[in-house]
Amino acid sequence: MKKLLVLLMLVLMCGCSSSTPASDSSLNVLRVGMECDYAPFNWTQVKASDTAVQISSVDYADGYDVVIASMIAKDLGMEVQVVKTDWDSLIPSLNAGAIDCIIAGMTETPERAQEVNFTTPYYESQMVVIVRADSDLVGINDIQQLSGHKVLGQINTTYDEIIDQINDVVHLTPLDTYPRMILSLQSGEADAITAELPVANGVVAANPDLAIVEFAPDKGFVVDTSVSIAVAKENTELLNNIQTALDKISEDQRLQIMSAAVDRQPAVEG
Repeated sequence: MKKLLVLLMLVLMCGCSSSTPASDSSLNVLRVGMECDYAPFNWTQVKASDTAVQISSVDYADGYDVVIASMIAKDLGMEVQVVKTDWDSLIPSLNAGAIDCIIAGMTETPERAQEVNFTTPYYESQMVVIVRADSDLVGINDIQQLSGHKVLGQINTTYDEIIDQINDVVHLTPLDTYPRMILSLQSGEADAITAELPVANGVVAANPDLAIVEFAPDKGFVVDTSVSIAVAKENTELLNNIQTALDKISEDQRLQIMSAAVDRQPAVEG
């Protein structure tokens, strides 16, 4: 009987030790935070595809950020895991250790740089506004022509901060998601919403009642439209590894990835 108990204990011990590799392998995952609601940078879809990453039993994440994240993870010899996270929770989640990095169309600002570290930019865009297609604002070429109008941005983003560059603007209370901003514009609550050009292209393609306004040189917003990857302050090794992997993605590749993301993005509607 004692021999039988000893054998059982040995089997259990072997079983426990065999689970160690699985536990170690789970550490070989790059957990990437993003909204999954900001096409063409990132979005949620229900169909699997070559570029999508599963985020739940029924949903997948795809977009420019997802492809960049997948390429970086592959270079690091890791599996990518997209963690769908509200915009306002991204940096807190990173600093709490719930995610390893943020790849979510985030611009480095002095305020954010105090909380997290950033790579060099992985994409740079142009800031425009979206207006209703039947609006008198169609065809303007100076942001000051938005003076006196109701302009809306997304909360806690440069989209919102830049609005105050317009003299005598009616700066609306920012909203938390881009689809809500589109609905506000279509309903007439807002006269214009700020956007990066790739985002605006997708919005207008899906909503023919809207139009893009681009500004003349030196007449637009003064804003950094580059986006970078964020990593926790103490995780300098991961930051360096991600930067090394990012440097291997050429500018031409990045443009091609964005072009493909714009082509396959879902309709961004209010």
